[in-house]
Amino acid sequence: MRTLNRRPKPSALSFRSTLVMIALVGAPLCLSPTPDLRAEESTDELAAVAPQTAVYNVHPIDAEIDVDGRLDEAPWQSPPIFELEYETRPAENGPAPVRTEVWIGYDLNNLYVAFHAYDPEPEKIRGRLSDRDTAYQDDFVGVVLDTFNDQRRAFEFFVNPLGVQMDMTQNEMTGGEDDSWDAIWDSAGRITATGYVVEMRVPFSSLRFPKAEDGMTWGIDAVRMYPRGQRYRLALHPIERGNNCYLCQGSKLVGFKGVKPARSIELVPTLTASMSGAREDFPDGEMVDGDPDVDPGITAHWGITPNLILTGAINPDFSQVEADAAQLDVNTQFALFYPEKRPFFLEGADIFATRFNAIYSRNIADPDWGIKLTGKVGKDAIGVIMAEDSRTNILIPSSQSSELATIEEGNLSTIVRYRRDLFGATTGGFFYTGREGDDYSNRLLGGDILFRWKDTEAARIEILGSQTQYSEEIADEYDQDTEKLSDYAMRLVYQHTSRNWMYFVLYRDVGTDFRADLGFVPRADFRQGQVMLERAWYPEKAGWSQVRLGGQWDEYQDQSGQHLSRDIELFSWAQGPRQSFVRLSLFEGNLFFNGELFDTDRVDAYGEAQILPNLYFQLAAVVGGQVDFANAQQGDVLRLDPALRLNVGRHLQLNLDHSFEQLDVDAGRLYTARLSQMRLTYQINVRTFVRWISQYLDVDRDPSLYTDEVDARSRTLFNQILFSYKINPQTVFFLGYSDNYLGDEQIELTQENRTIFLKVGYAWML
Repeated sequence: MRTLNRRPKPSALSFRSTLVMIALVGAPLCLSPTPDLRAEESTDELAAVAPQTAVYNVHPIDAEIDVDGRLDEAPWQSPPIFELEYETRPAENGPAPVRTEVWIGYDLNNLYVAFHAYDPEPEKIRGRLSDRDTAYQDDFVGVVLDTFNDQRRAFEFFVNPLGVQMDMTQNEMTGGEDDSWDAIWDSAGRITATGYVVEMRVPFSSLRFPKAEDGMTWGIDAVRMYPRGQRYRLALHPIERGNNCYLCQGSKLVGFKGVKPARSIELVPTLTASMSGAREDFPDGEMVDGDPDVDPGITAHWGITPNLILTGAINPDFSQVEADAAQLDVNTQFALFYPEKRPFFLEGADIFATRFNAIYSRNIADPDWGIKLTGKVGKDAIGVIMAEDSRTNILIPSSQSSELATIEEGNLSTIVRYRRDLFGATTGGFFYTGREGDDYSNRLLGGDILFRWKDTEAARIEILGSQTQYSEEIADEYDQDTEKLSDYAMRLVYQHTSRNWMYFVLYRDVGTDFRADLGFVPRADFRQGQVMLERAWYPEKAGWSQVRLGGQWDEYQDQSGQHLSRDIELFSWAQGPRQSFVRLSLFEGNLFFNGELFDTDRVDAYGEAQILPNLYFQLAAVVGGQVDFANAQQGDVLRLDPALRLNVGRHLQLNLDHSFEQLDVDAGRLYTARLSQMRLTYQINVRTFVRWISQYLDVDRDPSLYTDEVDARSRTLFNQILFSYKINPQTVFFLGYSDNYLGDEQIELTQENRTIFLKVGYAWML
């Protein structure tokens, strides 16, 4: 027996200009230029030509290294292997304002890296205790290692002045960095009277590299982030502004004789336990606690070959401890995206990435078992995932909306990704996803290729086809065809990036019956054309390091030729003092919905700045035309999104986020929505923290202005308290409590349910 749960229709995000800014500039925390179909971040007037590739020799270390943040061992007493001599941002390859020495060595099992980061004003060093992968606003140092020397993928290891670890992968195929990857390694940091020092020990078992008895050549960059009035990026070598390949500009590290890739076996037994209580007769009934739910499981990692890792899990730990950031979805058109956070899917996640979002592992909801194979051999990279899922989540797209459904029935999910390094900097591959249920199936096959030439030109082609069979129950509930659906999709992009100019042309075509049920494609039945042109200046006046002015045209129509939407945007953005960023966008546009054409002319604004060394503030705003999707009428929206981050000492951090949105229609105020979020974290040491998350949503509506019946007021409150202890990303202990409250115009906020949960995991290396 199965049940079909219908969910409300979600919609498009309001802050389109902010999303465009992120897509073109890269995330604010991005450490290196990510120019693949994005704009450069580096700034300054002086252009510099990168010198011939530098080569550095790395030598074996005989002494035992104690990773304690004290450079007192013999290898660190010799001259450094190199210094970071270039400021690549905001200056364009100017001289570094401070001195940074770097040593690199190895033994048969580990890579060792040491930094001495000098600072003439050590009291201004920004370093605080925090959870791993969260210290990117601090001072920090690190290395970028292209271990295959193929200029396609790199491992990144960074450490802040107190030893907090941050690791990522750099993927030239997708054009960005991914901090979801977690490795097991050691680090320590210490602030001194002359700056700070950092030590790292990275086991070779945490890296992937080819076997070479006579030594290897790796691509390398070393980085220091030096946040003061500006956020300075210091590096080993120059970065050419406008070059669309970051790793192609790397220096070389030669050596590693006798080092062999590890073929390790790792067992990670886990135990998750929870006990929940619920108010059976809401809102007046008593809270009744259920029976404890205990789930043991085990995950095993086996290095079949030095570069192919097989992961298998029985009753796997796919629990997600950290709560998702809440998103305001009161007046939405398409489904909202939430990032993957489960460890099983994060290992090798960059291999599965596509620009079309054809692979979205979060659609594998609650598997009973899972198998994954990832790795690279020579020029070939491969990723395979198979999982038996006990629940089937389905996203049903159309040209004007999307719907989410859940079938309480299992399926077998399969994902295959293959990628090959071709000529020059060109990379291509294919991918397959499949879901098989009793009377439901979805299969997708696609291919993609990325061409790069002249360091400034790039083109990407993605072509996909899908075949879907819905059950009669889904077809009836969501007005879908009971016959087998087959259709295609494509995405074509050409981009030019140079020092002063950036432009791209994009075309997307998604068929009416195209479905990507193991991806995130919330819209179908459309053709999109998009053109963007942007000009950059580097004024060096009053602390402003970069100013850009541009325009963009974006238009959609469905497969029958019906116009869906058009946006013509004029925008300008700038980077300036106090690590500030400001953007202003003017839109002239319209949107076709439910048989009518609506005005979407609006103004979008965004700003952020480090007001004080420990206080960061940002504000986004939208005002203008908006569609009332619930009632298909013209509206005018005002939306404000302020956010604040406050560091108190080295241990305490407070994050406050708020979203305010009101929509007016001809007859009056349709709704006012407020979403507030608080995250209060006390970091006891680099391994341990206590965190409180609270999310409060309050929506006031005028029921007389709605076609369907709605509540005049609805409120929800979510709380989570978490104690976390991590020896490494897999050896963890979590203990937490969460609850939910509901309320409306007649009921005060009343607790609906509560949960106590425990998670223990231990990484056992064989």
